[in-house]
Amino acid sequence: MAIAILFVTNMPTFAGGILTNTNQSVNFLRNPARDGAIGIDGVYSNPAGVLFMGEGFHLGFNWQYAHQTRTVTSQNPLYSLGYQNNNLSEKIFKGVADAPIIPSIQAAYNKGEWSFQFNFSVPGGGGKCEYSHGVGTFETAVGAIAQRLANVSTLLNQQIGALGASVPNVTGYDMNAYMKGQQYYFGVQIGAARKINEHLSVYGGLRLLYGSASYEARINNIRVMDGQSGVTLPEYFEGVVNGIVGARAAISANAEKVQLGINQYVNAYMAAGMTQEQAMQTPEVQQLVATSQGLLAADGRLQAVSEDVVSSAETLAPYANGMNLKSDQNGWGVAPVLGIDYKTGRLNFAAKYEFKTRMRMKNNSTLKQASVVEATNKYIDGSSVPEDAPALFTVGAQWSVTDDVRLNLGYHHFFDTNAHWYQHSEKDLDGDSNEFLAGAEWDVTKRLQVSGGAQLTRYQLSDKFMNDMSFVVNSWSFGLGVGYQVTDKVKVNAAYFQTNYDNYDMDTPAQSISGMGLEVPAGHNTFTRTNRVIGVGVELTL
Repeated sequence: MAIAILFVTNMPTFAGGILTNTNQSVNFLRNPARDGAIGIDGVYSNPAGVLFMGEGFHLGFNWQYAHQTRTVTSQNPLYSLGYQNNNLSEKIFKGVADAPIIPSIQAAYNKGEWSFQFNFSVPGGGGKCEYSHGVGTFETAVGAIAQRLANVSTLLNQQIGALGASVPNVTGYDMNAYMKGQQYYFGVQIGAARKINEHLSVYGGLRLLYGSASYEARINNIRVMDGQSGVTLPEYFEGVVNGIVGARAAISANAEKVQLGINQYVNAYMAAGMTQEQAMQTPEVQQLVATSQGLLAADGRLQAVSEDVVSSAETLAPYANGMNLKSDQNGWGVAPVLGIDYKTGRLNFAAKYEFKTRMRMKNNSTLKQASVVEATNKYIDGSSVPEDAPALFTVGAQWSVTDDVRLNLGYHHFFDTNAHWYQHSEKDLDGDSNEFLAGAEWDVTKRLQVSGGAQLTRYQLSDKFMNDMSFVVNSWSFGLGVGYQVTDKVKVNAAYFQTNYDNYDMDTPAQSISGMGLEVPAGHNTFTRTNRVIGVGVELTL
């Protein structure tokens, strides 16, 4: 049902800005403040600092598994019309997002004053989000249909009940809904760092992003209910038309009887010596004339209602049997990456700037032409959708308090409002995203390390930006883990990372569904999420 393909477009991001993942290694999960650290994972987080690792080949292999939920607690009067909603106007819609395999590879070859680097990762997306019962936008659209038809049925039955005719009553609706979105942004980054002197190194590289996404939405078994029994939309409109036809037939029959009565009175009065004009002015005839005119007016009103019902039936006909939309998208983009690292004594400072990646995702979709609902046009077959990855600026510092203990700080700024997203939704934000990070690492023994850290993520959200298909909320995260030096050339890492989200509350304004004559009343949404990640990795020095 195209009414409800106001589709999920949210990437299953795990840490970072709205469209960017920053957790590209298990070292990040152990301690997210890696922007000023020196290690093989720095190929992503601090590429200029990788040069200070020493000469030779350095390799890092990482696997992560992430499990997320997205929950919208929605309030709207229309939900109380739902057969499965127990007369409640509040309903919880929960999406489950799993990313069982999030891989990343970092590689560097350091020789003299140069470091040549390669990174493969999933800097955006990474899994699928599935709503087994759809979302509120789906259901309120169907509820608006039921509300409108309930009003139609009530008014019609009031008009035609005395005529011995009726149309189906509507007390609510029933439906099944499902939605799933899956998105992966695969990233390949190549570059080189050069040591300017014993303290300073710089980096330049290119990042290639390839985006692949698929979306699916279904609504079926749509029924308008009368208590515990229900009919499909075509069956409902057939019942309405039959009721109107029956009522008009009754009006026609009554009109014939009234006209027969008028003729009988007029003939009788004329036989008694009145003229026809005088006979028509008698009280009995005038009363029957008024009745006839009332029947004629009622027939006109029913004719207008019948035309409106037919028009509504034609408008809803393409969606009467539900909806099954599928869309696959793909696209790619390239952007430069710059970095700098300054190391002195026990202190290390670093910065990195990733330029905006211009992305256009092309649709291969079952939606072949524009729909009456504007948001569905994002999935028109053959169209290209802007989905830029925003520019990112990071700074970080590491202080080796002792030979065994290191403290880390970091800061991320995502230039979200300078990106270009569908219908320029970036302009609905109140500002860019910011993250603040801190952590520590301790060499318990020569072989065993433990580390932990935290990250605070703050978006500049607005009610206009938020919706139940795609949303983010402010959060704070923590990670902890261990590293074990198996041999001088092999190290393994394991970690756990969890994000704790705030609630975002917003009132939803009343709205009309364009072209449908449907009204959705005002309501309220509360948004929140959960996120848990585990990971293991291995580092090799050759």
